[in-house]
Amino acid sequence: MFPTMADVVRVVAADDPLRALFSPAGELTAEGRSRLGLDAAALRELYRNMVLIRRADQEALNLQRQGELGLWGQYLGQEAIHVGAMTALRTTDWVFPSYREFGMAMIRGVDPADMLTMFRGLSHGPWDPRKYHFAPLAIPVATQVPHAVGFALGCRLKHSDEVVLSTFGDGATSEGDWHEAMNFAGVFKAPVVFLCQNNGWAISVPLSKQTAGSIADRASGYGFPGIRIDGNDVLGVYAAVMAAADRARQGEGPYLIEAVTYRMGAHTSSDDPTRYRTESELEAWNAKDPIARYRAWLEQQGIIDERTVAAIADAAESAAQAMRARLTAMPAPPPGEAIFGRVYSNPPESFLREREEFESSLEGS
Repeated sequence: MFPTMADVVRVVAADDPLRALFSPAGELTAEGRSRLGLDAAALRELYRNMVLIRRADQEALNLQRQGELGLWGQYLGQEAIHVGAMTALRTTDWVFPSYREFGMAMIRGVDPADMLTMFRGLSHGPWDPRKYHFAPLAIPVATQVPHAVGFALGCRLKHSDEVVLSTFGDGATSEGDWHEAMNFAGVFKAPVVFLCQNNGWAISVPLSKQTAGSIADRASGYGFPGIRIDGNDVLGVYAAVMAAADRARQGEGPYLIEAVTYRMGAHTSSDDPTRYRTESELEAWNAKDPIARYRAWLEQQGIIDERTVAAIADAAESAAQAMRARLTAMPAPPPGEAIFGRVYSNPPESFLREREEFESSLEGS
């Protein structure tokens, strides 16, 4: 007898440690909040990091509008996911991001000015993934998801306790790469956490026009659990990612988290969202701003005050201006580096001669 879908759902549900932390609506329960293990300093740091990456995001958009960057894709409104997820992971855990996870990389310690060289046309890969356990930003939609699963399986085969976070948008779940990665991860119980940042839009296509039902519900079809949570609650994201990572670390396999949020800005700086979404929709989500919401909760708990808020804002402003100054002062790399750099760790003589001839031809032109 083959197992029925009901059997599959029962098995998956029995192996789901996150359900007890969240209400059926995806809200972190009071019990779940009490088990976070974060002291006042750590709670303030979550707020600080959200403010820091939002200000960097705005400065990057400013740079693009001033002709200093070729393109920029904002993550305005998704800061709770970036900060909550990265704080929940160990620094030895790996992240395979999409193109919008600039804030996640900042939290992991990657220099934001270095990252912006990609959007300035100065670099194809400005940081060492091995140093930060943070893979390059993936521009093609969903291609990073099978990469994450393959890497996670490698971690399992070498018997390490590393967990891999694969993060993507709702649009990526319509790609074949996503399905293949989910299926492979379920079959081989790879230690990977799938984090869908469901921000409501795949460029100009709303979720209702590309997905029927909940993205999280698809997980049971691949043999592992999934949950839909409030992606604008930094503590909820932290709790979900930590629980899913702990589960994967113990050999229980993958987990799919659908964090519901909203893309407050345009898809990229080349996009005009006023052509396809309403002002009333934007206003409704603006009222759910993850930073303002978290700040209000911290104030209610007596954990933060106006003086601390102002100091954090000043620090974020200083960091954004330092990022700008460092980026705009960077010289263009040697022309040969873009073509010949990072091809070989030990380049053969023929390759070196070819590079020398290429660079000599440029000098003579």
